[in-house]
Amino acid sequence: MFDEIPTSRPDTPLLDRIEDPAALRDLKEKELDTLADELRAYLLYTVGQSGGHFGAGLGVVELTVALHYVYQTPEDRLVWDVGHQTYPHKILTGRRERMGSIRQHGGLSGFPKRSESDFDTFGVGHSSTSLSAAQGMALASALNGDDRKCAAIIGDGAMTAGMAFEALNHIAHTDTDMLVILNDNNMSISPNVGGLATYLSKVWGSKFYNSLREGSKQVLTKIPSAWEFARRTEEHFKGFMSPGTLFEEMGFNYVGPIDGHDIGNLVSYLRNLREVKGPKLLHVITRKGKGFGPAEDDPVGYHALNKLEPKLAPRKKPSGPKYQQVFGDWLCDIAERDERVIGITPAMCEGSGMVGFAQRFPERFYDVAIAEQHAVTLAAGLACEGLKPVVAIYSTFLQRAYDQLIHDVALQQLDVTFAIDRAGLVGEDGPTHGGTFDLTYLRCIPNMVIAAPSDENECRQLLYTAWQHAGPAAVRYPRGSGPGTTIEPVMSALPLGQGRECRQGKNVVILNFGASLPAAMEAAERLDASVCDMRFVKPLDTELVERMAAQHELLVTLEENVIAGGAGAAVSEYLALKGVRSMWLPLGFRDEFVDHDTPRQQLAGQGLDAEGIEEAIRQRLGTSGK
Repeated sequence: MFDEIPTSRPDTPLLDRIEDPAALRDLKEKELDTLADELRAYLLYTVGQSGGHFGAGLGVVELTVALHYVYQTPEDRLVWDVGHQTYPHKILTGRRERMGSIRQHGGLSGFPKRSESDFDTFGVGHSSTSLSAAQGMALASALNGDDRKCAAIIGDGAMTAGMAFEALNHIAHTDTDMLVILNDNNMSISPNVGGLATYLSKVWGSKFYNSLREGSKQVLTKIPSAWEFARRTEEHFKGFMSPGTLFEEMGFNYVGPIDGHDIGNLVSYLRNLREVKGPKLLHVITRKGKGFGPAEDDPVGYHALNKLEPKLAPRKKPSGPKYQQVFGDWLCDIAERDERVIGITPAMCEGSGMVGFAQRFPERFYDVAIAEQHAVTLAAGLACEGLKPVVAIYSTFLQRAYDQLIHDVALQQLDVTFAIDRAGLVGEDGPTHGGTFDLTYLRCIPNMVIAAPSDENECRQLLYTAWQHAGPAAVRYPRGSGPGTTIEPVMSALPLGQGRECRQGKNVVILNFGASLPAAMEAAERLDASVCDMRFVKPLDTELVERMAAQHELLVTLEENVIAGGAGAAVSEYLALKGVRSMWLPLGFRDEFVDHDTPRQQLAGQGLDAEGIEEAIRQRLGTSGK
């Protein structure tokens, strides 16, 4: 057990011999516990050097070792759900010495990535996709006449998503030969591990039981009534003694729950189940943060870790509160004055800044787990009854509920406010979490109001403006801290669809949408350009756009969103329809997925820092020195 992150590389003689899982499979089974201990120590050390998500990884060390020991990877397919689990997997699959580069420029991804390794069978940054992907691989294997095995590892949180249950249903329907491993780190279930439950799990996972089960099936299926009686008897007995009734009813051979940290038992169960045909589900109980005391005590707080800095290094203080805090404070303030306010989040209570609201207004707070579609339609139903739901959701998570956004909210013009967090680039979490498309996919939806605040106070006031609007409205804001603008405690609704002039200059005007305003102002000072903070993407301040186009030689649109179909496109479309001729320079994200890096470097790489904005304008004007 570790109480602190190791600051020097631990001694790992056994782990150092493992360059790939083939070397792991050369070990004696009695050596696996030692390997797991070394792997856990090395994981803690490397995350301390680079930062990253490590709580989930610590919890699956033994499971990861056992899977690569039993399965012939990469020929056999292991599909991980929620990429945070895969740090031990990366260490064992030839990337040990590169772990210090994880989530850094040019380094390893923090998630499985197909282009990074043959052992990463499916890319995943969010959750609940493993079952569908693994089923596709298993069905393809059967169609191609291959004998490879497929296993999906999914957490209990990821299992809450509707997509996971859709996959479970289809796996059973097609009788797909694959293993589902339910990695359960919910402590409320852990008392079931032990005593009779453990004994019965050993029975249900044994070769003898499964061969007897299959043999009986072949005999009794010829007598339908007898087979149905035997099947029901087995299911009811398992249901009485274990939580597996649901999976058995769906058509899975359920085994568990078992201790996910007992590596010997894991190897035994996996060996047996690897030979069993059809849909199988192994239920393992693990402890998130296993082996690191602080993470075991506070798995939420230690979900991820920042890079350990030298003790004497001065810390750079953020210039303002995080936008998530601005949102959380606003939500509590508005809930104080209006009992109709309901807060909804799909498993992002901490990340979205809703902890305070959940504590103060528990009867008006709903964390629906990883179920984005349900979150949006739940809000629609609440709005139908006159309540005022606010959905706090990451930009990339809202993509997963796009149909519900259109059909269940916008089409019916329901009064739902969307607080869209993580808009724009998000740094080390990379393209799977970058909110680079929301202005585009929201702008084409009728009845939507879309606001993009440029600072903390504007975020607060635009949230209030959106909430006051009697219809669907979205406020999108970035991850992290703002520029440090003083936040006015009084909430005032801003004029809908009206921007503001921030700086008057000559020849060039920058129409800024969102958090890029400080960079726009810095570039404008050097260019003596005008700057407008547009505030709204929809409705667009068309009067301001026309006036700026008439007064300036070059009109520049700036947004932290893809250029295709975004805020700049809205400006261009409007001017084209009005027949206004204007030289236009759209600045935003290029037509590519932006790889992980620091947020600052990501913006610079896209030419959206002050220097990049200035240079792009000079090039368009033909005055660039480059």
